[in-house]
Amino acid sequence: MAISVNYNDKVLHIGDTLQVFYKLIEKEKVSGKTKREVKEEVRERIQIFEGILLAIRGVPPHKSILVRKIASNAIGVERIFPLSSPWIKDIKVIRKAKIRRAKLYYLRNKTRKEVSQLKDPDSTKKSPAKSAKTTRIKKTAGHEVKK
Repeated sequence: MAISVNYNDKVLHIGDTLQVFYKLIEKEKVSGKTKREVKEEVRERIQIFEGILLAIRGVPPHKSILVRKIASNAIGVERIFPLSSPWIKDIKVIRKAKIRRAKLYYLRNKTRKEVSQLKDPDSTKKSPAKSAKTTRIKKTAGHEVKK
């Protein structure tokens, strides 16, 4: 089970938030100047799919990634992208996360807020320990008591 994969000198890890730039080709029928004339227009555009990397599958020439995003009305959308596809123009890593699993299928049952709280590897660094402990002094009837 793979926890990371290389794509164009970038290392993608499970749990990272990615932006996948995917090329789409759209065909639409457009009426011409006369009533009977119908033309087909072909347009190409790049669509961005932003979500969390849930799984990596396959062997090196045929690797694919599973990316999940939360769409409108809190509906989860998952999409499988083959990394060898010529339709993928670029993949950007938006946010890294520290994950200890190879597959994150358990995120399917979580809410948007719970998913967004994946641990950032920079935030898990330990803060420097306090060298001097502060003590409270309570004065009662002329006596000092340390707590």
